Amino acid sequence: MRTTSGRRALAALAALAAGTALLTGCGGDDGGESADGKIELRVGTYGSFGFDDKTGAKLYAEYMKTHPNIKIVESNVSDGQKYWDTLKLRLSRGSGLADIQAVEVGYIAEATSPTMANKWVDLSKSGGADIGSFLDWKVKQATTPDGAVIGLGTDIGPMAICYNKDLFAKAGLPTDREQVGKLWAGDWGKFLRTGKDYQKKAPQGTSFHDSASGLFNAVVNSEPEQYADAKGQLIWDSSPGVKKAWDTAVEAARSGITAKLRQFDEKGTWNAGFKNSKFATIACPSWMTGIIKDQAGAANQGKWDIAAPPVAGNWGGSFLAVPKAGKHTKEAAELAAWLTAPAQAAKVFKVNGNIPSAKDALTSPEVTGAKMPYFGDTPVGQIYASAAAGIRPAPISRYDGQVKTFLTDNGILDIEQRGTDPAKAWDNVRKLVDDKIDQ
Repeated sequence: MRTTSGRRALAALAALAAGTALLTGCGGDDGGESADGKIELRVGTYGSFGFDDKTGAKLYAEYMKTHPNIKIVESNVSDGQKYWDTLKLRLSRGSGLADIQAVEVGYIAEATSPTMANKWVDLSKSGGADIGSFLDWKVKQATTPDGAVIGLGTDIGPMAICYNKDLFAKAGLPTDREQVGKLWAGDWGKFLRTGKDYQKKAPQGTSFHDSASGLFNAVVNSEPEQYADAKGQLIWDSSPGVKKAWDTAVEAARSGITAKLRQFDEKGTWNAGFKNSKFATIACPSWMTGIIKDQAGAANQGKWDIAAPPVAGNWGGSFLAVPKAGKHTKEAAELAAWLTAPAQAAKVFKVNGNIPSAKDALTSPEVTGAKMPYFGDTPVGQIYASAAAGIRPAPISRYDGQVKTFLTDNGILDIEQRGTDPAKAWDNVRKLVDDKIDQ
């Protein structure tokens, strides 16, 4: 739950149980036929998937043109944790679900667990998807204990650092992406030191980095051991990766180099930070480039560039799944297969920056040679395709997403915004995990 206290987390869960407006994020009604008699397929997403016809790759329009009996309606929310809480509630009720539901990698282990696995269509048997076209480890993440594949990979999240060239220049830092990458190569500690150098000459009202919580996610996702061991059991409180990410984020928060923003906040404060150039860097998995494009806006086109991260890693990535409770599971499975196929994945990357999890798309000239007009001559495809080749996914558990939210929104954010003592914040997180998770 993306909140800043345990009480608010409980309140939000109570609101979900009561069936409040939060439920709209997963698709609204149960779908069926539209007023003109077409089959209406509802797609529930969060964040920026790049399928849409407004700022994305216009895949929905393309599909509807070749399938005149289909009408696609997307329901999108910004907060991935609230989206997942709502989706779980609707799955338990067997109603109110979209025909296709996006699932983030932090929750895929829960979606494939014995308590939830039978609620999804097996997409290795329905829809016509070529399961072998996806990265093997991506398929494994979405496979249930009995061998059903309940999700088709949309993207993965190889990391970089996106930076505002204008702000770097005004702070006396280099702007060439190769030189920028050398500032912090191999060490998140160097990244912090660069941030402190930036703040010495920072343009008024700006900070080096957007969010200590975002930095936590970047660091932990560059570590071989994160929240779970090889058996899928939680080890978050003894994990070297979590400890390193926590210490790095705490130092960033307490040294004053962050804008103290909560990523994906519902008020839009973080989004406004892009538009108003309030921060100079952001940890930048490939899907973040689409968010920068949309939120920084036309006035900032050409001001952002992409440099190598201190340490390579993979942050995020998602799947499309089809609930069995839907009215049009066959048509939904076919749409999910088409949206995630290599040709469509390459189109999304070129427009939105979501790097594909389809093997052929990853190595295609359409991806490796891609540039996004918003980032000028930056070789976006080359940067992220190269980073993707080195991904070694860490073990995951069914509770990773929930623990991550507790650590960031109930731990790091309290330190950053409220000045909470780190030891107390850590203890608060531990109490939440003990209270909410029973593995």
